[in-house]
Amino acid sequence: MLTSFQFIDSYLTEHQQFWRFEPFLVSEQSQLPWLSEQPALCQWLDSLTPEQIEEYKQHFDRLVLACQPFFPSLNAFLKQQQLNMLPLTGLQLERGIDSGVPGRKLEQIVAMGESALQAESGSEWLEWCSGKGFLGRILASQSQQKVTSFEYQQALCEAGQIEADKQGLPMQFVQGDAFAAESEQVFNINQHAVALHACGDLHVSLINKAVKHHLPAMSISPCCYHLIQAERYQALSDAAQQSVLNLTKQELRIPLQELVTGGERVKRHRFEEMSYRLAFDILLRETLGYQHYLPIPSIKKSQLGEGFAAFCLWAAKQKSIELPQFDADEYLAKGEARFWRMEKLSLIQQLFKRGIELWLVLDKALYLEQHGYSVAISEFCSREVSPRNILLQAKKLS
Repeated sequence: MLTSFQFIDSYLTEHQQFWRFEPFLVSEQSQLPWLSEQPALCQWLDSLTPEQIEEYKQHFDRLVLACQPFFPSLNAFLKQQQLNMLPLTGLQLERGIDSGVPGRKLEQIVAMGESALQAESGSEWLEWCSGKGFLGRILASQSQQKVTSFEYQQALCEAGQIEADKQGLPMQFVQGDAFAAESEQVFNINQHAVALHACGDLHVSLINKAVKHHLPAMSISPCCYHLIQAERYQALSDAAQQSVLNLTKQELRIPLQELVTGGERVKRHRFEEMSYRLAFDILLRETLGYQHYLPIPSIKKSQLGEGFAAFCLWAAKQKSIELPQFDADEYLAKGEARFWRMEKLSLIQQLFKRGIELWLVLDKALYLEQHGYSVAISEFCSREVSPRNILLQAKKLS
């Protein structure tokens, strides 16, 4: 595991110019940023048509194949990221256990539940950031063991407790703040802690407290790595603390940036809105001397149909800006050209996205190994079910 981390860390460090940027902002430059170091790469990107860009967005394997000549060690980097899929067979749920569970979430919750049950260690469960306790219901009904469901929102605790009581499940909901000292009270040495898509510092908080209280096991699926209290990522393991990467909040968003590959209607709306925003940015820079991007509030999709000129008037009103006369068609054309430049930049950043995520997960795994845990990292569901499909399982060594 340390070898994998060091390889990924070295590769990300060596190639950081190809992922440490914001495509939306860098697209403002008239030429691609790697022209001097990678002229062949830039020539290839410049040659891509919108149709080819869309194809590469939908087929990562084709993107990798096309980019291999520009990144000779790319295959070795990607090989370090390959994880085993857990051999799950599916759970037979008791009637009512899935009551109120949104359809899209049920498959990943059931997969997470079966994964935790396979690695069960302890005589009860601690469900961290539980919401209404959907995962806890599965664990309680399948194992007949007590589940303590810890959740910040009181309303979710109350709704979850009502449903658990109705089904006769051994669940106790506890309202509390994961970052407060009082949260320590829900931990005991008999618990197997579980957390499905706990965000940023919330899953870090669980790891730290589980180690402190010597919990026998953890099953954690991390999410939203950028939701942290510090301005930069606070590495846990010795290896990550020695890294020079020192990730910013914005860089922690990169693993979550999925390329938009929805239906034609979704693509059209995104193309229109992003082109409008980029064109408006160019308009402000060229006519009013703006030096930095000015964030514009969200807009109703129906308003986009009124056209770019109407969008500019609406955006100017939102920001109390008086616009000069301008050629809407000219600036919209510039915005559309910048949109496709942004998409080309995003393609290259995609090559490093999973590596950054695994760097973050391996940091937690190495930290747990330092504190006497045997750790495994795998995938508990397909990327189609959830892009955040990495599962970190730790078991305390005797």
